[in-house]
Amino acid sequence: MSITTATPDGATAKPRARDSLKKLAFWNFGGLFFFYFAIWQLAFTFLSRWLETEAGMSHGNIGLLNSVMAFTAFCLQPFYGFIQDKLGFRKNLFAFVVLVGAMMGPFFAFVFTPIVNANQVLGAVVGGVFLSLTLNAGVGIVETFNERNARANGFEYGHVRLFGSVAGATASLVGGFIWASNPDNIWWAGTFSAIVLGVLLFVARTPKPGEPGYAAASGDAAGEARTKVTLATVRQLLTNRSFVGFMVLMFGTAALYDVFDQQFPNYFAQFVTGGIDSQVLFSRVVFVQILLEAVVMIATPFLINRIGAKNGLLLFGLVLVVRVLGSAFFTSTEMLIVWRLLAAIEMPLMLISVMKYLTRMFDVRISATAYMLGFNMAKQIGIVIFSWAFGAAYDTIGFGNSYIVMGVVVVVVTVVASVLMRDDRRHALSDGSAPEAVPDR
Repeated sequence: MSITTATPDGATAKPRARDSLKKLAFWNFGGLFFFYFAIWQLAFTFLSRWLETEAGMSHGNIGLLNSVMAFTAFCLQPFYGFIQDKLGFRKNLFAFVVLVGAMMGPFFAFVFTPIVNANQVLGAVVGGVFLSLTLNAGVGIVETFNERNARANGFEYGHVRLFGSVAGATASLVGGFIWASNPDNIWWAGTFSAIVLGVLLFVARTPKPGEPGYAAASGDAAGEARTKVTLATVRQLLTNRSFVGFMVLMFGTAALYDVFDQQFPNYFAQFVTGGIDSQVLFSRVVFVQILLEAVVMIATPFLINRIGAKNGLLLFGLVLVVRVLGSAFFTSTEMLIVWRLLAAIEMPLMLISVMKYLTRMFDVRISATAYMLGFNMAKQIGIVIFSWAFGAAYDTIGFGNSYIVMGVVVVVVTVVASVLMRDDRRHALSDGSAPEAVPDR
């Protein structure tokens, strides 16, 4: 039996950006994205430099911490996806993510630093587990919860996700000033963002059974039997050729996107001249990059509806190869800034294509499970392997040679995935939505 399906009868009409702006829910869920990704950006923009300059960790142990983050997320994803599909629109898991995020400031001030001073490896393990609960593991909960509510409320996921890009730009810029005054305050800024996020989550209204939008987003159309999330459903996903190809692609591209960025600030700092603080300059570059990303995010849903989500994902892989290899061969400060700015194209391509591919090719009623398995788990496996491997490589063969190897890996997995994945455009209507169920042979 195929697991490819359409949006059931009763789904909301094609969202229009202008209409979305008039909805209070659009701003509420946009606020959730904003303050969550403020935490995310503060952590990932400044983490590697803070670990090196403030905590005194080696590149290898920084890589170990990132591997632990990914491994923790990998272990949690099956449970998170299964539980969130069972919860539907309920907020329990999201609230847990917020709670851990609110403890970020106290954790780094009173727990992490003393552990690292005693034993760097132990600190990497403890820090990786803690951060993953909010970041690597938590992001899947935030993305799927908001995507489901976007469908329920009749607005385009890519448009409300734009708030995350704006948050990233804001956090990068403000974080640069915070870093210049006291690097330790980066983590207290994360705590503040989590508290505001918790308030917005508390007041967010989600649809109840029988209310408009509930059936469309949950897949419970009138007269249609509900697809239960079972181990058989998961096995069916894992034996689907397109799903396997999607996982391969996420393993080698989405994972290396993160691994490449993890310690790029340390690489960037080696080529900054003129007496300027490299981290302050880098935070400003990230600010510009994410502003550009926000602009690209507006147009990306229309592009993906035209070229297809599979082609959008392959294009993402191509841009990643250019950015990684470019950083290896062209290393002036100006060119490194250019390579970093290319991320403004990558992230929208990946995010929108991932969501559209999953909801077009697989049953929307198990969207959280498909996302957790196909995107987050595959990605975390890649991060576990590549963070440790490339962290060690940076210390032995250097950043430049490591980036060449990384680029080759991205090319190989992109080619393999392109052969396995089926084109999603035959499952999409002209507006990008899915038609009635079509057998996936």
